[in-house]
Amino acid sequence: MTMVLAATLTLSLTGVVGGGTGTARATEETRRPLTGRQLLHFNHAYGVLDRETADAVEHSGYLRDFANFQIRTTTGADGQTWTGRYLMGRETYLELFGVGDLPGQDGVLGAAGMGISTERAGDLPTVVQRLKDQGIAEPVEFRQTRDFGDGVPVPWFDAVFTTLQYDAFGAWAMEYLPEYFADPRGNTEPADHPGDVGRERYLSDDYRTRPMRDVTSIRLAVTEGDLADTVPLLRAGGFYVTTTATGGAVARRGGTTIHLAATSRDEAGLQRVELSLNRAVKHRHKERIGRSTLVVGPGSTAVWTFNDAR
Repeated sequence: MTMVLAATLTLSLTGVVGGGTGTARATEETRRPLTGRQLLHFNHAYGVLDRETADAVEHSGYLRDFANFQIRTTTGADGQTWTGRYLMGRETYLELFGVGDLPGQDGVLGAAGMGISTERAGDLPTVVQRLKDQGIAEPVEFRQTRDFGDGVPVPWFDAVFTTLQYDAFGAWAMEYLPEYFADPRGNTEPADHPGDVGRERYLSDDYRTRPMRDVTSIRLAVTEGDLADTVPLLRAGGFYVTTTATGGAVARRGGTTIHLAATSRDEAGLQRVELSLNRAVKHRHKERIGRSTLVVGPGSTAVWTFNDAR
């Protein structure tokens, strides 16, 4: 799910997508954690890489052994399609694109996005109310669908943005829908408890046959305006958000630590991902993938850096 694809659904409500506005200023006051239980958890992030790196990811034999790796074309609402390179874990995943793979500003080098999702049905309206309590007068809400190839859209998830005006990065909250879980083509799992709309249920157990388990930390460089528009969403979800010395932010809780570094548009993009492994490895392995580097082990972690893929 990308910002431009979402924008096509809601353009009539928000106007033209443009530069980040920082509708909620990212100050020390707004960064204090909200009370209450955690409502949102890191679901996935996407990044647009240079063509060399994107192609190397797509054709990497190592990644096919390392992760539940997929190249998939998805048809969403209004017939919008996108093809991504996916590394799927137990509860979280990565979605990678190359320059030009997506329309408009979503297909430019350094564009990125992030979805954070509920685990319990009915939590998304609480997130929306928390956004309003922080001064986001009109959060942008929409419903995404998925077409499995028969031309019949299946309700997939409900989502909310603080704004659709952005420079290079957008984050949204999402809640998977019962209709999607009920469709066998989604290959989802049975509910563990009433109201279970969680990430582990949504993703398959195929990760168990590969080393990669989950995304434990992610670092994205974003503009100040995009950062300011993201912080209220993180706080609404129950993340503990703190300010860094360089003006960025770190969000903890929700299973994955999210680092947002404040930078210029030219330097924006996916920078670093830390991954947990299903089992510890004894030796360090370094894999060069295009202009990025994946280091696996020793131990039960891996680190993938994309700074050199700019």
